[in-house]
Amino acid sequence: MAVYSMTGYASGQRAASTPQTEGGAWKNAQTRLAVELRSVNSRFLDLSFRLPDELRQHEPALRTLLGARLKRGKVELRAYIEGRDAATLTDPPPRVLQRLAGLQDQVRVWLPDAPALSTADALRLAAGADASPDAGLTDDLLPLASDVLDDFIAAREREGARLVQLLRDRLTQLRQLAAEAEPLVPLAVEAQKQRFLARWAEALGSGDAGGATPEAAQERALAEATAFAIRIDVAEELGRLAAHLDEIDAVLKKGGEAGKRLDFLIQELHREANTLGSKSAALELTRISVDMKVLIEQMREQVQNIE
Repeated sequence: MAVYSMTGYASGQRAASTPQTEGGAWKNAQTRLAVELRSVNSRFLDLSFRLPDELRQHEPALRTLLGARLKRGKVELRAYIEGRDAATLTDPPPRVLQRLAGLQDQVRVWLPDAPALSTADALRLAAGADASPDAGLTDDLLPLASDVLDDFIAAREREGARLVQLLRDRLTQLRQLAAEAEPLVPLAVEAQKQRFLARWAEALGSGDAGGATPEAAQERALAEATAFAIRIDVAEELGRLAAHLDEIDAVLKKGGEAGKRLDFLIQELHREANTLGSKSAALELTRISVDMKVLIEQMREQVQNIE
């Protein structure tokens, strides 16, 4: 199953021949219905619609169409009609103008300071008075929206595949860093043990050992080295980190709604990398921890866009 990005864009247009209205407007006028879909990341599915008045009745059907195929993301659907402005510049029906004049007179009885209707206002209101849902546009909207949705999902799938590749590259680099870190701890422990032994030998030689025998001094040095080894042991962290990397790989292979699961795993990776740094007993191990956190942060930014 594919992994989908929450970021995507698609658009489409379709020609529609609208019927003649009473005033002669739009007679055989070739108009174009256009639909755009765009989305960005979001915790949940957030749908919004920008539709002209003639198409607003289809919002519930469009919401059902999108909700059936999208799971997460802030998605905006915009539909608009092109080519109508020139077609509608016809003489308004006289009955509509008479009605507008009568309404204006009634309003000004109560609101004498109300401004008179402008020519643009009259044309707009006259067009709206005769406007009815156009059969051609209405019939075309849902099929066009479905086609655009197909393209939109394909675009999100392509972007999702790119994100998966980026994440796999980071997984490879994290495994390499973990492999570099693993042998550093025993080396640090051995070096610290030798420092403890050298310090106690020096103390014995100078008579500052507090009366301890060489055997007791060596035993104490070894005990301190053991405690140091326990304190800086990162085997558990490296083991959990490897398990999280394997789980991320499995989630990417499974696909589907992977974003929330991946986000949780990234938080766990970050926790292990932090602990690795806090236990660091060598400069090289600190460098590895920092490099890991940089890679994990890059992964987190990409995962935020996965559905």
